[in-house]
Amino acid sequence: MKYSTIIILIATILLVSCKDLNLNPLSEGSSENWYTDESEIVMSLNSLYQIDLWTMDSEEWTDNWYFRNELSPVLAGTVNGEWDVASSLWTNCYKVIARANSILEGIDRAKGNISDAKMKNYIAEARFMRAVQYSTLVSHFGDVVFYTKPLSLEESFSLSRAEKAEILKSIYEDFDYAIDNLPSSYSGQLKRATKGAAMALKARIALYMGNWTVARDAAKKCMDLDLYKLHPVFGDLFLSKTKNSVETIFALPRSAQLGVLYSPGSNGYVNRMKTRNAGGTVAYNPTWDLFCSFECKDGLPIDESPLFDPRNPFKNRDPRCSATTVEFQTRHLGFMYQPHPDSINVMNYNTGKYQINNDTRSTIQWASFNGLVWKKGVDEDWIDLITDPDLIIIRYADVLLMYAEAKIELNEIDQSVLDAINKVRARAYGVDISQTSKYPALTSTNQIFLRKKVRLERRVEFANEGLRYMDLIRWHLAEKALKNKNFGMLDVADLREKVVKKGLWFFPDIPQIDEDGIPDFTGMYSAGLIKMLSQRNFDASKQYLWPIPSKERLINENLTQNSGY
Repeated sequence: MKYSTIIILIATILLVSCKDLNLNPLSEGSSENWYTDESEIVMSLNSLYQIDLWTMDSEEWTDNWYFRNELSPVLAGTVNGEWDVASSLWTNCYKVIARANSILEGIDRAKGNISDAKMKNYIAEARFMRAVQYSTLVSHFGDVVFYTKPLSLEESFSLSRAEKAEILKSIYEDFDYAIDNLPSSYSGQLKRATKGAAMALKARIALYMGNWTVARDAAKKCMDLDLYKLHPVFGDLFLSKTKNSVETIFALPRSAQLGVLYSPGSNGYVNRMKTRNAGGTVAYNPTWDLFCSFECKDGLPIDESPLFDPRNPFKNRDPRCSATTVEFQTRHLGFMYQPHPDSINVMNYNTGKYQINNDTRSTIQWASFNGLVWKKGVDEDWIDLITDPDLIIIRYADVLLMYAEAKIELNEIDQSVLDAINKVRARAYGVDISQTSKYPALTSTNQIFLRKKVRLERRVEFANEGLRYMDLIRWHLAEKALKNKNFGMLDVADLREKVVKKGLWFFPDIPQIDEDGIPDFTGMYSAGLIKMLSQRNFDASKQYLWPIPSKERLINENLTQNSGY
């Protein structure tokens, strides 16, 4: 009782003594006196670009990815309201939305200090950011809390979920305002929101929502700006040396000089992607499912093409195959990469000498379990665990393929559809679209055929960029692709006896590829020639939407939960 009385007394004294204080001193920024000049508005807008606030979809939730230690909650079918990723995404989106709303509410204070043109530009930037974050929320959670004005604490605890259709209408309106009022480009500053970024991201959310007409029109407007082109060399686009590529429509910058890195520290993402010879743990790998999705140079899948050789599986493949996964017996991070169990020694190009091969499981049991390692985006500077590539939010290849997909779904198939897909395919081969003899150009206008092709094109073009997850969700293929088994190589003794000695390295047989581009390894598995590494278990009864985070429902009883959680 004594301590309680003291606490109450102190609180009372503080309340009385603070009654007449100026709680918003003019020497400091606050919600009451901020947004009065351009510098304050720009500072506030800059906070919306903080890279930590942009929760991106992960390849770990897809059939492109294998992590030897565990399945992600998505692939294990264990997603629930306690999932930290869902909670983080929810929180970060609403942080940006709240800040954008505050800017939009207070920006009128700067009238007279800023030109009308700049005022519209800044309003457009804030509305762009709000639209992007609401797009992320509705695509993952469905109906969510929706507000466009700053909220009091009491109001924030009383809101319920608004219907997705209502929010989507506001998203389109925000993007349209941004399209009308943002500049097409900045002098040397690609990283800020632009007219093209608003068009591209409007097309993306429209595609996710199945609004094909909106997606088609937004993508076409972005294409008609004639500001973006495909980067000349596919693999180079994802390296830290490539900044402000003509292909990048919207990105967030990283800088080693400023300490904003891809994955600082030895236990981060970078270390788990690196090969063991280069000092990493190679815990993250591309799957055989992804590897088999790359067509042969004749444009046919591996189970149909006479060019495919399972003993030499990189030969005669779409060049993005070896740009995405490291080809055997090629240089990677200063070493020759060769997972063959009899390759005990490999070349160390840093010393010019052979050394023990730590990337074969006959030497180190924790080498890649399926023989594959990521190459796309893996840079030579990863050796020192310092890498700072741009975080690309959307690039021109995505716009081309979104335009093509929307037109295909509308059954408006014309030459522009073929050109959009063929531009992406031709770039993969390093040639111009007109050089049709040098890459497998598409010529058919059959809707079913082109639907299959554009979906495959998205998979191989955007592997390890985080787009596969939402593609599987919106195509309603997650329940199929994310419930199959993950396969890899046999343990070393069996691998030598059953595969290597019988001349069956690397693939013992050719898997069949189904109509959705998903390979079937059951024949090889039943024959005892490969090993099951994990069993994916996507729960289709609920996981097409994420759960509303439990902690949000604890503080707001008006928030309902998505079905199944």
